[in-house]
Amino acid sequence: MLPAGGPSPAQSCGAVLLAAVLLQSVCVAVTFLYFSSELRQLQESYSKSGIACLTGEEIGNSIQNLDLVGSEDREADPCWQVKWHLGKLINKMMSRSYEENISAINVERSLPLPRTEGQQPRAPTRRIAAHLTGSSSRRSSLSSRMNPLPRRGNGHKINNWESSRKGHSFLYNVELRNGELVIPQSGFYYIYSQIYFRFRENENEDSDLLGQIRNPRQLVQYVYKLTNYPEPILLMKSARTSCWSKKAEYGLYSIYQGGVFQLKREDRIFVSVSNSDIVDMDKEASFFGAFMIS
Repeated sequence: MLPAGGPSPAQSCGAVLLAAVLLQSVCVAVTFLYFSSELRQLQESYSKSGIACLTGEEIGNSIQNLDLVGSEDREADPCWQVKWHLGKLINKMMSRSYEENISAINVERSLPLPRTEGQQPRAPTRRIAAHLTGSSSRRSSLSSRMNPLPRRGNGHKINNWESSRKGHSFLYNVELRNGELVIPQSGFYYIYSQIYFRFRENENEDSDLLGQIRNPRQLVQYVYKLTNYPEPILLMKSARTSCWSKKAEYGLYSIYQGGVFQLKREDRIFVSVSNSDIVDMDKEASFFGAFMIS
Protein backbone atom coordinates (compact mmCIF):
# COMPACT_ATOMS: atom_id res chain seq x y z
CA MET A 1 0.00 0.00 0.00
CA LEU A 2 1.16 3.53 -0.81
CA PRO A 3 1.65 5.84 2.03
CA ALA A 4 -1.06 8.42 2.49
CA GLY A 5 1.34 11.32 2.12
CA GLY A 6 1.99 10.78 -1.80
CA PRO A 7 4.56 9.03 -4.01
CA SER A 8 7.89 8.33 -2.61
CA PRO A 9 11.04 9.96 -4.07
CA ALA A 10 12.10 6.69 -5.70
CA GLN A 11 8.89 6.46 -7.62
CA SER A 12 9.17 10.04 -8.83
CA CYS A 13 12.73 9.45 -10.08
CA GLY A 14 11.68 6.31 -11.93
CA ALA A 15 8.81 8.12 -13.62
CA VAL A 16 11.16 10.89 -14.77
CA LEU A 17 13.68 8.43 -16.20
CA LEU A 18 10.93 6.54 -18.05
CA ALA A 19 9.63 9.78 -19.59
CA ALA A 20 13.16 10.77 -20.67
CA VAL A 21 13.73 7.39 -22.34
CA LEU A 22 10.44 7.60 -24.20
CA LEU A 23 11.16 11.15 -25.37
CA GLN A 24 14.63 10.16 -26.62
CA SER A 25 13.20 7.19 -28.51
CA VAL A 26 10.62 9.40 -30.19
CA CYS A 27 13.34 11.92 -31.20
CA VAL A 28 15.52 9.17 -32.66
CA ALA A 29 12.61 7.74 -34.61
CA VAL A 30 11.64 11.14 -36.00
CA THR A 31 15.25 11.90 -36.95
CA PHE A 32 15.60 8.54 -38.73
CA LEU A 33 12.43 9.06 -40.71
CA TYR A 34 13.50 12.59 -41.70
CA PHE A 35 16.95 11.60 -42.94
CA SER A 36 15.57 8.56 -44.76
CA SER A 37 13.13 10.77 -46.63
CA GLU A 38 15.88 13.23 -47.58
CA LEU A 39 18.20 10.48 -48.80
CA ARG A 40 15.41 8.98 -50.89
CA GLN A 41 14.71 12.35 -52.50
CA LEU A 42 18.43 12.92 -53.23
CA GLN A 43 18.75 9.45 -54.75
CA GLU A 44 15.77 9.96 -57.01
CA SER A 45 17.05 13.40 -58.04
CA TYR A 46 20.51 12.09 -59.01
CA SER A 47 19.06 9.08 -60.78
CA LYS A 48 16.79 11.25 -62.93
CA SER A 49 19.60 13.65 -63.77
CA GLY A 50 21.92 10.77 -64.70
CA ILE A 51 19.33 9.16 -66.95
CA ALA A 52 18.53 12.52 -68.50
CA CYS A 53 22.12 12.75 -69.68
CA LEU A 54 21.51 9.69 -71.85
CA THR A 55 17.83 9.93 -72.78
CA GLY A 56 17.20 13.62 -73.36
CA GLU A 57 15.87 14.79 -76.74
CA GLU A 58 18.92 16.98 -77.22
CA ILE A 59 21.46 14.16 -76.76
CA GLY A 60 22.12 13.95 -80.55
CA ASN A 61 22.83 17.65 -80.90
CA SER A 62 24.90 17.60 -77.71
CA ILE A 63 27.11 14.80 -79.07
CA GLN A 64 27.57 16.56 -82.43
CA ASN A 65 28.48 19.87 -80.74
CA LEU A 66 30.80 18.56 -78.03
CA ASP A 67 33.80 20.46 -79.34
CA LEU A 68 31.80 23.70 -79.63
CA VAL A 69 30.74 23.90 -75.96
CA GLY A 70 32.59 26.57 -73.99
CA SER A 71 34.54 25.89 -70.84
CA GLU A 72 32.03 27.75 -68.67
CA ASP A 73 29.15 25.69 -70.02
CA ARG A 74 31.12 22.50 -69.46
CA GLU A 75 31.64 23.35 -65.78
CA ALA A 76 27.98 24.33 -65.33
CA ASP A 77 26.65 21.16 -67.02
CA PRO A 78 27.01 18.09 -64.74
CA CYS A 79 26.25 15.78 -67.68
CA TRP A 80 28.99 17.10 -69.96
CA GLN A 81 31.55 14.40 -69.05
CA VAL A 82 29.01 11.66 -69.72
CA LYS A 83 28.05 13.20 -73.05
CA TRP A 84 31.68 13.74 -74.06
CA HIS A 85 32.72 10.14 -73.43
CA LEU A 86 29.59 8.78 -75.08
CA GLY A 87 30.12 10.96 -78.18
CA LYS A 88 33.74 9.89 -78.53
CA LEU A 89 32.72 6.23 -78.26
CA ILE A 90 30.02 6.61 -80.92
CA ASN A 91 32.39 8.42 -83.32
CA LYS A 92 35.04 5.75 -82.83
CA MET A 93 32.58 2.95 -83.54
CA MET A 94 31.26 4.72 -86.66
CA SER A 95 34.79 5.29 -88.00
CA ARG A 96 35.72 1.65 -87.46
CA SER A 97 32.56 0.45 -89.20
CA TYR A 98 33.23 2.78 -92.17
CA GLU A 99 36.81 1.54 -92.53
CA GLU A 100 35.69 -2.10 -92.41
CA ASN A 101 33.05 -1.49 -95.10
CA ILE A 102 35.53 0.32 -97.38
CA SER A 103 38.08 -2.48 -96.96
CA ALA A 104 35.45 -5.10 -97.83
CA ILE A 105 34.45 -3.18 -100.97
CA ASN A 106 38.07 -2.85 -102.13
CA VAL A 107 38.69 -6.56 -101.59
CA GLU A 108 35.54 -7.43 -103.53
CA ARG A 109 36.59 -5.25 -106.47
CA SER A 110 40.03 -6.83 -106.57
CA LEU A 111 38.64 -10.35 -106.79
CA PRO A 112 38.28 -11.85 -110.29
CA LEU A 113 34.79 -12.29 -111.70
CA PRO A 114 33.35 -15.77 -111.14
CA ARG A 115 33.37 -18.08 -114.14
CA THR A 116 30.77 -20.61 -114.98
CA GLU A 117 31.71 -24.27 -114.93
CA GLY A 118 33.80 -25.22 -117.92
CA GLN A 119 34.48 -21.62 -118.98
CA GLN A 120 38.07 -20.88 -119.87
CA PRO A 121 39.76 -17.62 -118.80
CA ARG A 122 39.88 -15.06 -121.57
CA ALA A 123 43.28 -14.71 -123.19
CA PRO A 124 44.78 -11.26 -123.76
CA THR A 125 43.34 -9.63 -126.87
CA ARG A 126 45.73 -9.69 -129.83
CA ARG A 127 45.93 -7.03 -132.49
CA ILE A 128 44.05 -8.49 -135.44
CA ALA A 129 43.81 -6.39 -138.59
CA ALA A 130 44.28 -6.61 -142.33
CA HIS A 131 44.23 -4.16 -145.21
CA LEU A 132 44.53 -5.53 -148.74
CA THR A 133 44.99 -3.39 -151.81
CA GLY A 134 44.70 -3.96 -155.52
CA SER A 135 47.57 -3.92 -157.96
CA SER A 136 48.08 -1.60 -160.92
CA SER A 137 47.55 -4.41 -163.46
CA ARG A 138 45.45 -3.65 -166.52
CA ARG A 139 42.12 -5.23 -167.30
CA SER A 140 43.80 -7.61 -169.73
CA SER A 141 45.37 -9.50 -166.83
CA LEU A 142 42.52 -8.92 -164.39
CA SER A 143 40.45 -11.87 -165.53
CA SER A 144 43.15 -14.25 -164.29
CA ARG A 145 42.81 -12.72 -160.86
CA MET A 146 39.06 -13.46 -160.58
CA ASN A 147 37.20 -16.74 -160.57
CA PRO A 148 33.49 -17.55 -160.48
CA LEU A 149 32.35 -18.63 -157.04
CA PRO A 150 32.86 -22.37 -156.56
CA ARG A 151 29.59 -22.58 -154.67
CA ARG A 152 26.34 -20.71 -154.98
CA GLY A 153 26.88 -16.99 -154.98
CA ASN A 154 26.95 -13.95 -157.22
CA GLY A 155 29.76 -12.31 -159.13
CA HIS A 156 33.41 -13.19 -159.53
CA LYS A 157 35.66 -13.52 -156.51
CA ILE A 158 38.82 -11.40 -156.39
CA ASN A 159 41.62 -13.85 -155.71
CA ASN A 160 44.81 -11.84 -155.90
CA TRP A 161 45.11 -9.01 -153.38
CA GLU A 162 48.31 -7.21 -152.46
CA SER A 163 49.26 -8.03 -148.86
CA SER A 164 53.07 -7.92 -148.73
CA ARG A 165 53.32 -4.45 -147.13
CA LYS A 166 53.78 -2.82 -150.50
CA GLY A 167 52.14 0.54 -150.30
CA HIS A 168 49.43 0.53 -147.65
CA SER A 169 48.73 -3.20 -147.41
CA PHE A 170 49.45 -5.23 -144.26
CA LEU A 171 48.43 -8.33 -142.32
CA TYR A 172 48.46 -8.59 -138.50
CA ASN A 173 47.68 -12.07 -137.13
CA VAL A 174 45.48 -12.77 -140.15
CA GLU A 175 46.10 -15.25 -142.94
CA LEU A 176 45.28 -14.55 -146.60
CA ARG A 177 44.39 -17.73 -148.47
CA ASN A 178 43.22 -17.71 -152.11
CA GLY A 179 41.81 -14.20 -151.81
CA GLU A 180 40.08 -14.98 -148.50
CA LEU A 181 40.88 -13.56 -145.06
CA VAL A 182 40.92 -16.37 -142.47
CA ILE A 183 39.62 -15.20 -139.08
CA PRO A 184 41.99 -16.35 -136.27
CA GLN A 185 39.77 -15.52 -133.25
CA SER A 186 36.05 -15.28 -132.59
CA GLY A 187 34.70 -11.79 -131.96
CA PHE A 188 33.17 -8.72 -133.53
CA TYR A 189 34.91 -7.35 -136.64
CA TYR A 190 34.53 -4.29 -138.78
CA ILE A 191 34.68 -5.35 -142.45
CA TYR A 192 35.05 -2.87 -145.30
CA SER A 193 35.64 -2.94 -149.03
CA GLN A 194 35.81 -0.60 -151.99
CA ILE A 195 35.93 -1.52 -155.68
CA TYR A 196 36.81 0.88 -158.47
CA PHE A 197 34.99 0.47 -161.79
CA ARG A 198 36.59 2.15 -164.80
CA PHE A 199 35.32 2.04 -168.35
CA ARG A 200 37.60 3.30 -171.08
CA GLU A 201 36.72 2.85 -174.73
CA ASN A 202 39.31 1.16 -176.94
CA GLU A 203 38.94 1.40 -180.68
CA ASN A 204 40.58 -2.00 -181.21
CA GLU A 205 38.05 -3.88 -179.08
CA ASP A 206 35.12 -5.72 -180.58
CA SER A 207 32.03 -3.56 -181.09
CA ASP A 208 29.70 -6.15 -179.57
CA LEU A 209 31.82 -6.27 -176.38
CA LEU A 210 31.90 -2.47 -176.24
CA GLY A 211 28.14 -2.42 -176.50
CA GLN A 212 27.83 -4.77 -173.54
CA ILE A 213 30.29 -2.84 -171.41
CA ARG A 214 29.13 0.66 -172.35
CA ASN A 215 25.64 0.12 -170.96
CA PRO A 216 25.91 -2.43 -168.12
CA ARG A 217 22.81 -2.99 -166.07
CA GLN A 218 24.46 -3.03 -162.65
CA LEU A 219 27.77 -2.51 -160.88
CA VAL A 220 27.62 -4.68 -157.77
CA GLN A 221 30.04 -5.44 -154.96
CA TYR A 222 29.47 -8.41 -152.64
CA VAL A 223 31.13 -9.37 -149.34
CA TYR A 224 30.69 -13.04 -148.43
CA LYS A 225 31.49 -15.24 -145.44
CA LEU A 226 32.49 -18.89 -145.75
CA THR A 227 31.76 -21.25 -142.86
CA ASN A 228 31.16 -24.98 -142.50
CA TYR A 229 27.88 -24.57 -144.32
CA PRO A 230 27.86 -25.71 -147.95
CA GLU A 231 26.99 -22.25 -149.31
CA PRO A 232 28.62 -18.86 -148.75
CA ILE A 233 26.73 -16.37 -146.57
CA LEU A 234 26.20 -12.89 -147.98
CA LEU A 235 27.19 -10.21 -145.46
CA MET A 236 26.93 -7.02 -147.53
CA LYS A 237 25.92 -5.94 -150.99
CA SER A 238 26.14 -2.54 -152.63
CA ALA A 239 25.11 -1.66 -156.17
CA ARG A 240 24.97 1.22 -158.63
CA THR A 241 23.31 1.46 -162.00
CA SER A 242 25.29 3.21 -164.73
CA CYS A 243 24.54 4.25 -168.26
CA TRP A 244 27.52 5.70 -170.09
CA SER A 245 27.01 7.83 -173.11
CA LYS A 246 28.45 6.63 -176.41
CA LYS A 247 30.26 9.95 -176.70
CA ALA A 248 31.96 9.57 -173.29
CA GLU A 249 35.64 8.70 -173.48
CA TYR A 250 35.60 6.96 -170.09
CA GLY A 251 33.45 6.46 -167.00
CA LEU A 252 34.43 6.09 -163.33
CA TYR A 253 32.51 4.64 -160.40
CA SER A 254 33.52 3.44 -156.96
CA ILE A 255 31.44 1.47 -154.47
CA TYR A 256 32.27 1.43 -150.75
CA GLN A 257 30.57 -0.48 -147.96
CA GLY A 258 31.41 -1.47 -144.40
CA GLY A 259 29.79 -2.94 -141.30
CA VAL A 260 30.29 -4.77 -138.00
CA PHE A 261 29.77 -8.54 -137.95
CA GLN A 262 30.26 -11.35 -135.48
CA LEU A 263 32.70 -13.90 -136.86
CA LYS A 264 33.96 -17.19 -135.52
CA ARG A 265 37.38 -18.71 -135.68
CA GLU A 266 38.24 -20.21 -139.08
CA ASP A 267 35.54 -18.19 -140.86
CA ARG A 268 36.69 -16.77 -144.19
CA ILE A 269 35.58 -13.54 -145.85
CA PHE A 270 36.10 -12.42 -149.44
CA VAL A 271 34.88 -9.92 -152.05
CA SER A 272 33.21 -10.64 -155.38
CA VAL A 273 32.05 -8.24 -158.10
CA SER A 274 29.90 -8.13 -161.16
CA ASN A 275 31.20 -6.82 -164.49
CA SER A 276 34.75 -7.92 -163.72
CA ASP A 277 35.89 -6.67 -167.15
CA ILE A 278 35.72 -3.04 -166.01
CA VAL A 279 37.17 -3.41 -162.53
CA ASP A 280 40.34 -1.37 -162.00
CA MET A 281 42.59 -2.76 -159.26
CA ASP A 282 44.33 0.50 -158.49
CA LYS A 283 45.87 0.15 -155.02
CA GLU A 284 44.49 3.48 -153.78
CA ALA A 285 41.00 2.88 -155.21
CA SER A 286 40.29 -0.84 -154.76
CA PHE A 287 40.91 -2.29 -151.30
CA PHE A 288 39.52 -4.77 -148.76
CA GLY A 289 40.12 -5.21 -145.04
CA ALA A 290 38.89 -6.06 -141.57
CA PHE A 291 39.91 -5.51 -137.96
CA MET A 292 38.71 -6.86 -134.64
CA ILE A 293 36.93 -4.44 -132.31
CA SER A 294 36.03 -6.76 -129.42
